[in-house]
Amino acid sequence: MRPLTVWVVSDGRAGIENQALGLAEAVQRLTLADITVKRIRWRPRADKLPVFLKTPALLDPSSDTVTPEPGQAWPDLWIATGRATLPLSLAVRRNSGGRTFVVQTQDPRLSPARFDMVVAPAHDELAGDNVFRITGSPHRITPARIAAAATDMADTFSPLSRPHVAVLIGGRSAAFDLTEAHAADLADRIARAIRAAGGSLLLTFSRRTPAAARAVMIDRLDKLPGLIWDERGPNPYFAFLGTADHVLVTEDSANMAAEAAATGRPVHILPMMPRRPAGKFARLHADLEGRGATRPFGATLPVWTYAPLAETDLAARAVLDAMAAR
Repeated sequence: MRPLTVWVVSDGRAGIENQALGLAEAVQRLTLADITVKRIRWRPRADKLPVFLKTPALLDPSSDTVTPEPGQAWPDLWIATGRATLPLSLAVRRNSGGRTFVVQTQDPRLSPARFDMVVAPAHDELAGDNVFRITGSPHRITPARIAAAATDMADTFSPLSRPHVAVLIGGRSAAFDLTEAHAADLADRIARAIRAAGGSLLLTFSRRTPAAARAVMIDRLDKLPGLIWDERGPNPYFAFLGTADHVLVTEDSANMAAEAAATGRPVHILPMMPRRPAGKFARLHADLEGRGATRPFGATLPVWTYAPLAETDLAARAVLDAMAAR
């Protein structure tokens, strides 16, 4: 059986790329597949052009090639994520003569009919005959991957008292803010809960975390047993999820909340300072809470169980079914 050829395309930002790559890896778990990652960016003058005026010729020379080399066929499956990839997805669907099945993740803000399939977060409320909606976005979290990552850091984790509490902090966005005062309050509440449980802290920040908020949280939490990632060395995110008995995640990140819900461990949602109505974030958190994965963070760390969410696997099966049916 010939493996599927799969191209994963993004602008290279980890949070964006991992959506497309996670879906591709889920396809690979279901069938033989060869995955090639493509990272692109537009020339500065082309970047702000409308989608329909961009062509591959306007890509920055540092971009990976997104058309077949001489003698090479178009891929069987193209999975792309992010606004930067939209012109390329449209071009591939047109130029491959129907050979390539084109999947876009996230809401493309274009008619879904322009793609073979759109895998979209349910909280975006996108609808269409070829739209497959999931809770959150596709991601790379699997029980096997995070368990392996935790095993690789076993020497670091084994001396730490249980429960291990992974704390994932986001930051300022269009909908939320993390002020210094709010960060201090969150840190104090987190510290009290971990001390009461006799546990250990595993803390990581987002690139969006304001410097003042980061500093005050580190100041108030660094006396706890555990590990605060200083962004040196390999990112321990997968390992943190793999060893965690509890996951605390700020409400501003749909990706981190959905990924945490794939662990099957209690996920506690940390409040942020609102900048506008929560909208889609409120819908996502209601969905996750309704499925038993999350609860608002309180003064303690209660334990509960639920079936780990496997939304990326569901989307991968839908992609293969759609490819087989056309």
